[in-house]
Amino acid sequence: MEYVDLISRWIHVGGAIVLLGGSTFIRFVLMPSAAESLTDADHQKLRERVIGRWKRIVMIGIGLLLASGLYNYLHSGKTGGLYHGLMGVKMLLAFGVFFLASALTGRSAGLAAIRQDARKWITVLIVMATVVVAIAGFLKVMVPAG
Repeated sequence: MEYVDLISRWIHVGGAIVLLGGSTFIRFVLMPSAAESLTDADHQKLRERVIGRWKRIVMIGIGLLLASGLYNYLHSGKTGGLYHGLMGVKMLLAFGVFFLASALTGRSAGLAAIRQDARKWITVLIVMATVVVAIAGFLKVMVPAG
């Protein structure tokens, strides 16, 4: 069982690294560079291509984070009010991150306003995801097992 625990942890941490790192790259490197150097038409073509590829990574990443996160939670051996309270906050923030990532890469007409203000919403996503990682680190290091 220890190997399954280890693999689940690697999947969870790796998924978070890819999604947070990719989002940060898109927001602070790709978006400004494209805005400065491309025509509006070329910028739109690039955006469509990037989102088309990024969407697959986002959806796979969300699935892996949900599955490995549930496994890790159920097998953590940690208990107590502080642990469960912070874990609840972490999970709610993570669901918010998943929503924004899905809205930013999706095609729903109802969420077009989020995509139109992508710079703002990807920044919100990055801040929320960073708080999730900070809470996870605190729970791993500062809250003892049951």
